[in-house]
Amino acid sequence: MGLLLAFAPFILFIIAERLVGLKAGLIVAALISGATLLRDWLSRKRGVKVLEVGTFLLFGGLAAYSTVSGAAWSVVGVRLRVDAGLLLVVLVSIALRRPFTLPYAREGAPREIWNAPAFLRTNDIITAVWALAFAVMVGADLVMLYLPDLPLKVGIGTTILAIVGAMRFTSWYPDRVQAESRQ
Repeated sequence: MGLLLAFAPFILFIIAERLVGLKAGLIVAALISGATLLRDWLSRKRGVKVLEVGTFLLFGGLAAYSTVSGAAWSVVGVRLRVDAGLLLVVLVSIALRRPFTLPYAREGAPREIWNAPAFLRTNDIITAVWALAFAVMVGADLVMLYLPDLPLKVGIGTTILAIVGAMRFTSWYPDRVQAESRQ
């Protein structure tokens, strides 16, 4: 559940940009990601996570830049920046051997398995699947940017399929690993 909550700024960005505009959507997402980051920083049970830090920097930076510069980005242009930034956060977590899913998984797992090879490998694989989903989203954004006559629902549908696929894999794969270990 914590991992899904971490995506709240992205969901609220999409809703706000549809209702009140891109700049407002970026500001709302920055505020929500900042609140999430602050909540984790002040909590004794949670720690600050790379996804929350990256999300705050991403939305805060884009909101500040668009406000200061007066940049007039298209919806697809902003989504490309957001999706590419999220992909970058995930890839950095992989490169640092600290998959972004690991802190969320640890919140729901007994401490004695936190360093178990199967637990760590499961998080490596789930993080890689999320990276693939975000890469698909970046690809869809690029297609929509360079083929503007393509219906927007193609890009939206691709994004939804990528996210739903990664979410389903995230909930299914640990159970599969656990079932295989019992055999």
